[in-house]
Amino acid sequence: MVLVIAVVVALAISVFENPLRLLVVVCLMGVVGLAVWHALTRGGLRRVVATVVCVAAAAGVIVVIALAPGVPVLLAVALLVVASLLARYALSLDVRTLKRSTTPGTPAPAARRGVLIMNPKSGGGKAERFHLADECRRRGIKPVVLQPGHDLLALARDATAQGADVIGMAGGDGSQALVASVAAERDLPMVVVPAGTRNHLALDLGIDRDDVVGALDAYQEAVERPTDLSEVNGRVFVNNVSLGLYATIIKSPQYRDAKVETTLAALPSVLGPGTKPFDLGFDGPDGEHHQVAHLIQVSNGPYGKTMETMASRPSMDSGSLGVSALVIDDDRDATRFLRALAMGHPDHYAGFQTWQAQTFVVSSGGLVSVGLDGEAIDLEPPLRFTVRAGVLRVRLAKDAIGQSPAARSTSGRQLLSALWRVAAGRPPAFRDRTGSQVLPPEPPATSSGPPATASMDP
Repeated sequence: MVLVIAVVVALAISVFENPLRLLVVVCLMGVVGLAVWHALTRGGLRRVVATVVCVAAAAGVIVVIALAPGVPVLLAVALLVVASLLARYALSLDVRTLKRSTTPGTPAPAARRGVLIMNPKSGGGKAERFHLADECRRRGIKPVVLQPGHDLLALARDATAQGADVIGMAGGDGSQALVASVAAERDLPMVVVPAGTRNHLALDLGIDRDDVVGALDAYQEAVERPTDLSEVNGRVFVNNVSLGLYATIIKSPQYRDAKVETTLAALPSVLGPGTKPFDLGFDGPDGEHHQVAHLIQVSNGPYGKTMETMASRPSMDSGSLGVSALVIDDDRDATRFLRALAMGHPDHYAGFQTWQAQTFVVSSGGLVSVGLDGEAIDLEPPLRFTVRAGVLRVRLAKDAIGQSPAARSTSGRQLLSALWRVAAGRPPAFRDRTGSQVLPPEPPATSSGPPATASMDP
């Protein structure tokens, strides 16, 4: 807190000492804001021009501040980065501390006959690059390599029939969903190894996506957590199913390598003047029926509601579907939505709704193109979504992160309040941006006695 205050005061003094310099900085910041807005809501040459103007204006702000007497800009940035890292450490929410602390869950003994199915092609060949088969043999885990023409469901069922007491999957989220369905069907615990491209399931379970081999520790003494599985017309998904706008975007050949960039690039053209909604009928949270929609997303558990948490779920055991729907009436409404999106608060647009449900139905007059866990497929309507609460037993290593980014994300006000409590010698107590309470992890055990448990205000 001292570092942040010192940097802000020093920079403010250096700028405010010269009224002309202050005016220039304010004007340039205004230009940056307008340029960002145009870059996000326009396409083609106008987007390129807006991007160039944004970069130039931002560089101008840096130059003006850098020429002012006082704290050098690079030093100020470095101090703010250090302050941010110290804040996460003070609240025990940094990844290193989370991995050293006790991972919440039910203790589970080491697997006796563990099996890991691996897709050697997933994630650009991660299974082969990290020598997962050899690592499995070294740890007493039976590796099963998925070959072209193999049926993944059949492999998983064969493994359980031969006596596997823990089954795992090293591959993308689509493969994880198939093996998860078999694990839930046979009531077996499952290990998720992040050997795919994006590994969103591992992210939301609190597994370190950069430590592929370390995920195998879940076959040793570990913890188990109940996890939901959702279905659409009998097909299991672990992340989400998207219809309309997003389902169209993921058909782009550039999508897999640059999802965010491709989505942002497509928004202005898809929501441009005269664009039509999709034939997707549904009932909103208030019971009102809608005949069309520009976007519908149904997730296995609700995502966060802000731009910072929209790509992550606070928990995987809520027992409910997360539903988001975007309905735009005219071109003016499209502009309003893009403005809200550019400001980081799509929920400020009245036609964008998010809610939770146990079941959800989408009707249409023909085949519906969907993105199911990131893969483009077509489904026959009506689309019936259901959630099976806590049917999957997921095993996590004792040193797993244990929390998703959404569960660890807090607003600036909450972060400052929690820091003040730590500075005063009290445990932090705050809620994340989704409304869920964030608990500091239990410190690791030491040789001097049993681990201390951090108490929390109710």
